[in-house]
Amino acid sequence: MRSTTKFQGIIPPVSIIFNDRGELDKKGMATVIDFLIDAGVDGLFFLGSGGEFSQMSVEERKEVASFTTEYVNGRVPVLIGTGSTSTREVVLLSQHAEKVGADAVVIINPYYWALTEENLFAHYSEIANSVHLPILLYNFPTLSGQDLSPEFVLQLVEKHENIVGIKETVENIAHIRDMILTVKGKFPDFVVFSGFDDHLFPTLSLGGDGAISASVNFAPELAIGVYKAFKENRIDQAVALHKRLAFIPTMYKLDSPFVNVVKEAMKLRGLDISTHVLPPARSLNNEKLAELKTILVKAELLPDPSGVQV
Repeated sequence: MRSTTKFQGIIPPVSIIFNDRGELDKKGMATVIDFLIDAGVDGLFFLGSGGEFSQMSVEERKEVASFTTEYVNGRVPVLIGTGSTSTREVVLLSQHAEKVGADAVVIINPYYWALTEENLFAHYSEIANSVHLPILLYNFPTLSGQDLSPEFVLQLVEKHENIVGIKETVENIAHIRDMILTVKGKFPDFVVFSGFDDHLFPTLSLGGDGAISASVNFAPELAIGVYKAFKENRIDQAVALHKRLAFIPTMYKLDSPFVNVVKEAMKLRGLDISTHVLPPARSLNNEKLAELKTILVKAELLPDPSGVQV
């Protein structure tokens, strides 16, 4: 179970497409999936933060998991986010993901109570014992309110062979360094993904495995380009692409949740999709949409309307 060779590289946390009634838009979803696979991604992660899982019911999450897994049809690995504030709900959703044929589940820690380490360990252990699927932990302390420390993750990995990796959406790159040194140092096949776009290059340079980052939804060529260039030792090209990626995080400050920003960027880059988001997220206003266009121009993802090279 410890072998994780199929989990590496660039895996987008896919935006879920809805119609204006908030229902899953299967045609739009298919458009996004085909676009990303054609772009060369190494997997697809559905129902992460950018996939609006926290705004969905259990049945809606099951519908997304079922449709996306079936539509991908083995073309790339499918990862399903099953995190919740309730251990029982995580078990239910993880077992459903396994039943419909997902390749792995990705689980953020409960994000309401701050748990004792003993209770958090029991939470993940109960889930790990309930499925045979590989599990990637999802560390996003800004949203969950509680960090998964490298030492804690190592204890989980030592006990459960199906806990095979982590998505590190952390502000401090030193946390990723310590995760790699502590956990990969003992279990080399354990995979460490960065969550923030501009952490991809440093994560790779530290010995990490890739990224699960939002920009891949609308600019897959950047992260994929960084990854391939790094792996082929074309470091100058990797750095040049990384500099373009560095503009991307500024767009996430335009709104919160920024799921609307990502969908508008996807549409601006030519994807024929609905940009409807589930409340409490709201549509992006015209002023912020104009700011988004400016950021995309700076990242060389849209042509400069002035014709001046930026």
